[in-house]
This record gives sequence, C-alpha cells and structure tokens, in this order.
Amino acid sequence: MNKKPYKMIIGLNALNHLGINLYSNVPSVLAEVVANSWDADSENVKIEITDHESIVISDDGHGMTEQDINERFLYVGFERRKNQTAITPKHKRPVMGRKGIGKLSLFSIAEEIEVQSIKDNIKSRFQMKLNDIKKSIEDNDPAYFPVPLNGEAVDFEKGTKIILTKLKKRLIQTESSLRKRLARRFSILGEKSNFSICLNNNFIKIEDREYFHKVQYLWHFGKNGAKYKNFCKNSEFEENREAKFISGWIGSVKEVGALKEDGENINKISIMVRGKLAQEDILESYGEGGVYSNYLIGEIHADFLDEDEKEDIATSNRQAIFEEDDRFISLKAFLRGELKHIQGKWIDLRNKSGTKTALEIPRVKAWYAELSTDHRKRAQSLFGKINQMTFNLEEERVEITKFGIMAFESLKQRENLAALENISMENLPALAKIIGTVDDMEATLYHQITKGRIKVIEALQEKVEGNALEKVLQEHIFDHLWLLDPSWERAAKSAYMERQIKKEFDKFEADLDETEKNGRVDIKYRTTSGKHIIIELKRASVSLSTLVLLDQIEKYRDALKKLLKENGREKEPIEVVCVVGKDLTDWKKIDGEKESKNILKEKETRVVNYKALLQNSYNAYQDYIASSEKAGRIFDLISSIETSLIPHSTK
Repeated sequence: MNKKPYKMIIGLNALNHLGINLYSNVPSVLAEVVANSWDADSENVKIEITDHESIVISDDGHGMTEQDINERFLYVGFERRKNQTAITPKHKRPVMGRKGIGKLSLFSIAEEIEVQSIKDNIKSRFQMKLNDIKKSIEDNDPAYFPVPLNGEAVDFEKGTKIILTKLKKRLIQTESSLRKRLARRFSILGEKSNFSICLNNNFIKIEDREYFHKVQYLWHFGKNGAKYKNFCKNSEFEENREAKFISGWIGSVKEVGALKEDGENINKISIMVRGKLAQEDILESYGEGGVYSNYLIGEIHADFLDEDEKEDIATSNRQAIFEEDDRFISLKAFLRGELKHIQGKWIDLRNKSGTKTALEIPRVKAWYAELSTDHRKRAQSLFGKINQMTFNLEEERVEITKFGIMAFESLKQRENLAALENISMENLPALAKIIGTVDDMEATLYHQITKGRIKVIEALQEKVEGNALEKVLQEHIFDHLWLLDPSWERAAKSAYMERQIKKEFDKFEADLDETEKNGRVDIKYRTTSGKHIIIELKRASVSLSTLVLLDQIEKYRDALKKLLKENGREKEPIEVVCVVGKDLTDWKKIDGEKESKNILKEKETRVVNYKALLQNSYNAYQDYIASSEKAGRIFDLISSIETSLIPHSTK
C-alpha cells in the first residue's frame, strides 16, 4: 500500500519531554486516556489488564474519523478548546483536555500502541511503535507515519479503543490498588455525571478511594461540600464552611498512621479541576509546621483555576499547577485562613478528647477531682497537648502520660504550672528536659525502679525454702546482678569472650568429681564497666572451707586470665563472686572470717551469703520507700496509668 493515511509530526525533544518522560506511573497515564474519553462524550470507559501483558482502554464516545485522527489525535499540541470545542456537543461537559499532549503519555508505559475507532460507521485502525518514531527522528524524516491496519477488525459500534502492548512498566499494583488510585483522580464518577469507569468488569466508585472511613473531624466547603458527610460516616464532628468559588472537604484522622499506606503518605490536600486531579497536594506548599497538619487529608474543587478564556496554568503533565499564577495565589490565601481555623478547632476537639480519655482511668479521674478549679484547667491543657502528639506506639502515649503527670505534680509544688503552657508537648525532648530539672521527680523515678526491685526480692523470699531455693538462685541472681553489686546495673554479655570462656570452662566440667558437681548449681561469666566477672552459685546445703573454695574456682579464674592475655587485655580487672547458702567452715574460728576474706581478696574473690544478701537488699530499698510517702502516692498513680491506659486503648 503506497498511501500513508496517517501522519504525525513531532520533534525528538518534544517526544522525550512531553511523552516518554512526562508521566511516572500507570494511574496517571490511564487518567489521561480516561479524560480523553470524557471529552469525547463517553458514558462508559472500560479498562482491561490481562496478565500484565497488555492494557485495553475502550469507550463509547463519538469516535474519530481518519480526518479527526490526523487533525486532533495525531496533532501534538492540538488546542482542544478553540472554535467552540470547550463544551462537549452531547452532554455539554466542560472538557478536561487543553494542551493536546496527553496521548504522548502512552509511550511512557508502552512501546506499541494500537488505536481503533469508529464514527459515522467509518472504521479506522492504526499502530504506532516507539522505536519506529525514534528512528524517523534520527533519520531526520519530516514526519512519522503510523502503520495503517485493517479497519474491519474493529468490532464495536461506537467509540474508541486503545491497546497498549510491550509494556515498559510492570503493573505491580494490584487491581484494588489501581482502582483506588484511579478513584482518587476523578470526582465525576456516578449517575449524576452520566460517566463510569470499569476496571476488569468492576465499576470504580468514589468510595474506592478508601480514606473517607478514616476521617475523625470533617470540614466541608460550598453548597456541594455537604455531600461528603455521607461518605465520612465515622466522623465525630463536622462543620460547614462558606465558600463561593470552591467546594470540597478537609478532614483530620485520629492517628497519623492512618495516612500511611503501601509505603505512601496520603497526608495531602488535593486540588481537583473539572472533575480531575490537577495537583496532588497543596498542603506541602504552605510549609505548615503545626502538629495538626500531619493529621489532614482533603480534596478541594476549584474550577476557576481552568477557565477557557484565561491562560492555562497547569504544568505539562497536568499533575500540578504553576504556583505563581494569581488564581493559585488567591486559592492558597483562602485555604491558609481555613487551615488556621481548622487548627484552632482541631486543638479544642483534641483537648476535649484527650481529657475524656485520661479521665476514663479511675485513678487519674480521682487525682483530677482533687485538683483546684485553676489546676483542672491546667490539667485539661496537659491532656489535650498529649492528645495532639504523634505516637507510633501506644506505649509511647503511656510514657508521655506518666511523665506529664509527674511534671505536673512537680511544677504544682513549685507553683510554676505556667511552665507547662510554655512547653510544646509535641516536643518530647522538651518535656524530658522539664522532668530532668526537677529534684523530687528524680526521687519518684528512683522509687519506681526501687518498687520493681522489691518485687524481685519478694519473689525470691517467697521461694527461699527447701528445694526451690537453688532454682530461685539460678533464675534470679544471673538476671538481676544488682543484687550482688548495685554498680552492676547493666551487666552485659560479650559474644566473643562468652564463646571462648565456654570452651575453657567446658574442659573443666568433665574433670569435676561427683562432690564438686553436686555442690554447684551453675557458673556464669559477665562483663560490666570494664570488669570481667565470674559468678558461681553453690547449693544451699554445701559446706566448704576457704581453701577448698579457692581450689575449685582457681582454674576458672586462671583460664579467664589466659584468654585476656592472649587478647592483649591482661590489665583489665577480674572479680569472682561465690554465692553460698552456708558460711565457710573456717569462719567459725576466731578471726576466721576476717582472715578468709583477706585471702579471698588477694585472689580477687568474694563470698556472698544469699540470705544476708536478700535481707540487706530488701531493708535498704524498703527503708527508702517507707521514708517517701509523697513519692509512693505519685507512684500509685503512675502504676494505675500503666495498668489502665493500655487496655483502654484497645477498646
């Protein structure tokens, strides 16, 4: 066939910048095709994706003749709205297209494109290949001529079908994900618009955006904004805001995490123009730093941004708007005022919600009831600020609530509660700084640790009878080395040294006689503060002398010294601790205990009687608790929060 019925003229630079590299994802490309179908007076658009190998988009619009294809579809840069074409002939729709370059977006996801169309019973069909277009440009051909195909293969009665093959991007989105993203790009879905999009035989609905149910507080704009109340059925508060030139809604969610999905952050306020996404997010252009902004999502319809008789302010890919334009500046100024209103209302609502949540804890409610009227107002502000904070885990909320009340109590005693008003509760380090500068709060925190240690000691005491004694020692002593020495708060394991020590110790285990085996519970190695520690637990019934004890532990001590020397660490200190149930036999002699301890000290060894150890530890900590009534009262409150707040959060 010599005739070349179809013709495209395009420069390589235009192809690269307006086609191949213009769009970054499949939903945005499909949105351009759907917009063309809208402009063609279609009522139904069908998208079919089969095994990630091809995409077929078909509509029932007015279709195209060969002349229409050349003068409009293949004419890159065709001005859609000239010559009274800004309104569609059948449905009188304001058209979405303007620049005439949207069709090039197809080449950003597919290398081969087939177009089929029928109008006035005339069938047209042709194919375009990206490699052929590039070759024509490299050969300095004046134009690219798509390949005509047999029109008899067009098997539908009206409209246009576009078939994309040799896809460059795998459609990694699931069908539900693609459905959601297309739903978020159009607001002209449904019976009122007489327009539908069907993806793999399932209609796309506005509800498919899948974020309306997350909205806690709702603000809607204009006479058409109220309809969003029907979608945001879970909202606890809604307010209508007057607006002449826009409509839409802005909502806030209960938790920041609700706006994180599939690795994407939907904390955005999108701008819709003529029923199609024009800018994904206007919120980011404010640089808004308030905590409340992290909870926002919304959709603003502003058709005045795209008036036919005025200059086009959309970017080339029609995914954003030139922000220097007066129309955009006007919109931004209006929304800035609305955001400030929303911020104030949001803080008030979250304050009330935070106070209500806190007072559902009985102990907190009782504490709150004891406060004066003025102090209650301060407490309400505290609870509200905590409720404004962003938490990744509920445990973080628990901690901040505890510290908040502790700081409140401390500052109340100092008659300086105004300091809480001056601290942003969104700033955790700032709150920690307040607590860190208050002496009596240090006592309260220490009391909390002490209370936990008392529980450990009491658990040991309950089992200090009979055969349970040895199991108790083995379970608790190694896990709570502070019982042996308060400075061993964070005794740690050294993986390398542990392996080496275990090899050496295992050698000695085989050589133990039955008496030694029966006399010992276990032996462990730990490090803390640069010191190497060997801890041996003796059975409660064992009686042995100082010399026998030294003979038994000497090989372990020598093995450790040998390993340290081999590793160039021979100067690092060693300590051996033997926990026994009975005093050493030679302690019964006159000055026997003193002489024994001197001998043991020379060998970097000490003996601890577990009964005395437990009793001394208990007395020391119990004396502190008994002398700290105030700290105890606050601790009871903190304990109540710990046990009540987490269950409450799961309701």
